[in-house]
This record gives sequence, structure tokens and C-alpha cells, in this order.
Amino acid sequence: MRDFVLASASPRRKEIFKQIGIDIKVVESSIKEHFRIDDVPEQITMSLAFQKAIDVSKRVNDAIIIAADTVVVKGNEIIGKPKDKLDARMTLRSLSGKKHDVITGFALVDTNSLIKIVDFELTEVYFKDLDSSEIEAYLEAYEYVDKAGAYAIQGKGSLLVEKINGCYFNVVGLPISKINDSLKKYFDTSLL
Repeated sequence: MRDFVLASASPRRKEIFKQIGIDIKVVESSIKEHFRIDDVPEQITMSLAFQKAIDVSKRVNDAIIIAADTVVVKGNEIIGKPKDKLDARMTLRSLSGKKHDVITGFALVDTNSLIKIVDFELTEVYFKDLDSSEIEAYLEAYEYVDKAGAYAIQGKGSLLVEKINGCYFNVVGLPISKINDSLKKYFDTSLL
């Protein structure tokens, strides 16, 4: 199996690899995440993932770089990471009883062949109708910190979700099955 390098410091993404039995090397990208708020979310995530992969590929040899970027989108609005508890509360209230999309762009770069693949995955997430006490109880768990959309589906945030349509791991931050499909198709390798 080829060496894989994850261009992300996200513990959630690293944990996904651990769950499938891969102790992946992590090299954090140093790019600054800048985008225009009126850009198309799929383009934003794919562009940022590609920038991260290229950045890390300049520092790593003989590996396939895997990079990703995830956003939460409600309607036409990109919902980022909350600034503080008040911002998280407002975000959770806005998501309550509604559907939103989680979009993860990913990039794969082979440092040997220089093959570069960029794609994305979209998952629809439907929140339950949440009352104020549920939102406050969730905020007390502090899972909202550093999470797009102010929740973590892999933790207590799972109690906020009524259902999803699409890839669960995409909501966590890495559409691992689609990434593996791309590795097989374009790089003749697999995570299995």
C-alpha cells in the first residue's frame, strides 16, 4: 500500500483513518483559509482542499496527500465555526427543525506522478425541533467549539439530528468512502 499523508490537523479526520485501521501520517497545511462569501460552497471547499494538498505536497515525498475542507450551508448561507457561545446558540437556533447541507471538498495529490484529483461530497442533515433547554444543555457540553455549524454529529450532537441523507463520515469531515473510490479509480490504490 502507498503511503498516505493527511494534510489536516483535524483530530476528527485522523480518527476516521484510525477507525478503518490506518495510522496515517499528518502534516498540517500552513495555508490561510480565505474565500469570498458569495462563492459557490462546493468551489470554496474544493479550492481550499486543493491549496492544502499542494502546500503539503511541497514538503512530502513519495506519498499521496489527502486534504479536505468542510462547510455547513443553510439555504445560501455558509455557516462557519462559532466565535463564542452566543454565536453557537444563534447557529443552533437557526438550524433547529430545518435541513442544512454539509459539503466537504477533498483533494488527492500523488507526489510521484503529480496526478491531482479534486471532488466534493454533499450530505443533507435534518435537525430536530430543539427547545431552548436542549440547546443550552448541548452548549454546556462545549462540543460546538471549532465546529462548523456549532455541532459534532459524532458526539452529543447526534442527539440534535433527526436524520441524514448521504455520507455520515462527510458530516464528521471526511467522505472516506468517496475518497477511497477516487484512490482506486485514479491512483490504482486503496485504503483497504
